[in-house]
Amino acid sequence: MGGHGDLVDEVLGEAWLARAVDLLVRVVEAAGAIVIFTGAVVAFGWFLVAAVRDRTPEAFVPVRLGLGRFLALGLEFQLASDILRTAVAPTLRAIGELAAVAAIRTALNYFLNREIKEERAELAQHPTKPPNLLTPDPGPPDPGLGNLGFEAPPR
Repeated sequence: MGGHGDLVDEVLGEAWLARAVDLLVRVVEAAGAIVIFTGAVVAFGWFLVAAVRDRTPEAFVPVRLGLGRFLALGLEFQLASDILRTAVAPTLRAIGELAAVAAIRTALNYFLNREIKEERAELAQHPTKPPNLLTPDPGPPDPGLGNLGFEAPPR
């Protein structure tokens, strides 16, 4: 006959923990996918507005900046899900796969952030006319993802 220990193992055992972490991984992956999808939809809207109102190459820089921010944030969520996935009873193979995926996503994130900083600097040095579409707040460059807020278009 099982005792108190069996009940604890059943409720908080490795199988339960694995199921709970699997659910968390799916939620975090979904959050990352939603962030990336939202960014793509918003950027497409900005693209359409920029294409109709102002067809200069400079008009598309804020679109790229905004999309880049969403992509960087979405990649952070995806990396978090990969880390969670290997948190329960990791195998050497799973750790190796995490290292490879983390390296690729970290490199992508690094280059996205670098491009965002370069575009911000370019916008700051060569200000054009006031924004005529929803544009990311160009604010000062920062080492993180920056402000994900957006300004409303002028009326």
